[in-house]
Amino acid sequence: MAHAEPFTADGNHTGVLLLHGFTGSPASMRPWGIHLAEIGFTVRVPRLPGHGATWREMNQTRWTDWYGEAARQLSALGSACDEVFVAGLSMGGCLALRLAEERPDDVAGLVLVNPSIADRSHKLRAVPLLKHFIGAVNGIGNDIKKPGAVEYGYGRTPLRALDSLRALWRVTRDDLPKVTAPLLVFRSFEDHVVEPVSSQIISSHVSSRDVTELVLDHSYHVATLDNDAERIFCESAQFIRAHSRVNAGGGGHAV
Repeated sequence: MAHAEPFTADGNHTGVLLLHGFTGSPASMRPWGIHLAEIGFTVRVPRLPGHGATWREMNQTRWTDWYGEAARQLSALGSACDEVFVAGLSMGGCLALRLAEERPDDVAGLVLVNPSIADRSHKLRAVPLLKHFIGAVNGIGNDIKKPGAVEYGYGRTPLRALDSLRALWRVTRDDLPKVTAPLLVFRSFEDHVVEPVSSQIISSHVSSRDVTELVLDHSYHVATLDNDAERIFCESAQFIRAHSRVNAGGGGHAV
């Protein structure tokens, strides 16, 4: 798909891995990545398997594929940098948490934007059965308040992939006490995709001593492209600098 290209920027010895959401693409994270790159950080925004192509292709992937790519990118950044912070939007936030659970020594801090880790909707209970008969349903993308902003995600939600996402939620919720990294959570007051319960579960179950939640009053779910985007960019940069173990100076260039 157009606008779905990964983003890479080489900068200083502090790396930042940005993970997009379910049925989304790097397009939702690129402006954030550019901002962090311009102030000197080394940035990676990968395209997760099955995303940025077609929903049918995504239906052939599972959460282990998405997590596997995130883990590979974390390893690559860890080899190039002295420390790595992981940030994620929606499902990307869940993947970021999973990385912090599985690899606590490799994650210096977490920045989550409307992270998804649970959904109490009764409709989801039918997904394990429906996925055998229906390939996809109406999409959940482009939940943005700002006029003219576009996420460039899928217009359909692939059900086999959605059922796998629910499995990712379960394993990540079970291991939340393993998360010890400093945590910054942005939550939109009005979100039509992810319920507030996700952020509540995260904040109350992680073992992190440093947990901050900031409420976004002017954005919907895809807040990284919405009215509060600049706030996310600036607050996350301040968070990274505050928790960095190395000198955050230096420059870099985007490619």
